[in-house]
Amino acid sequence: MPLHWTIDSKAKLLTVVAEGDVTRAEFESYLDVIDQAGLHTYRKLFNGLDADTSMGPEHILAMGVRMRTSHQVQPVGPLAVAVAEDKVAMFSRVLGMLAAATRPMRVFHEAGPAHDWILKQPPGNSASP
Repeated sequence: MPLHWTIDSKAKLLTVVAEGDVTRAEFESYLDVIDQAGLHTYRKLFNGLDADTSMGPEHILAMGVRMRTSHQVQPVGPLAVAVAEDKVAMFSRVLGMLAAATRPMRVFHEAGPAHDWILKQPPGNSASP
């Protein structure tokens, strides 16, 4: 599986490393973990520097809609995303949808600065939005 994640409950940090071709089913499974484990308020670090996807724009948009819908019913924690510069345009719609959520979010082109930034952010508030 191209998505590998680590849940640090003490730090309230979910770290995801994506490698290779990430499919819609794999990303849906990742979102299911967030839902089932109640990780919405955790800080999230998504490292997609070594990832790609064969998902078309309609599938990427559907993932953005799912994430955006969850943001409307519960608070979410900060998000740091590291992706190669040539992938930003492909994910710009989704990132734009996620930016509308009330939480800190930044996009990076290197994993180190993304990691440093997310650790400085407090986890999300578990109170209702």
